[in-house]
Amino acid sequence: MSRIVVYTTLLCPYGLRARALLASRGLPFETIDVTRDIAKRQWLRETTGRTSVPQIFIDDKPIGGFSELRQLLGPP
Repeated sequence: MSRIVVYTTLLCPYGLRARALLASRGLPFETIDVTRDIAKRQWLRETTGRTSVPQIFIDDKPIGGFSELRQLLGPP
């Protein structure tokens, strides 16, 4: 099974939606809260080229945010 990691902030609505989508599909995932972690947010910017959250990684590869996850998983 693939390792899925969702980097998000405490009140990110798209982070909530991404986690709900993964849970509805029965896919295990790890959530990393970067709300107050400046170093981790900088790492995300350098790694993904994006400043928004959530940023979702599958097997250590960035796939994007909620929209990309929904597109990747397809219809329910």
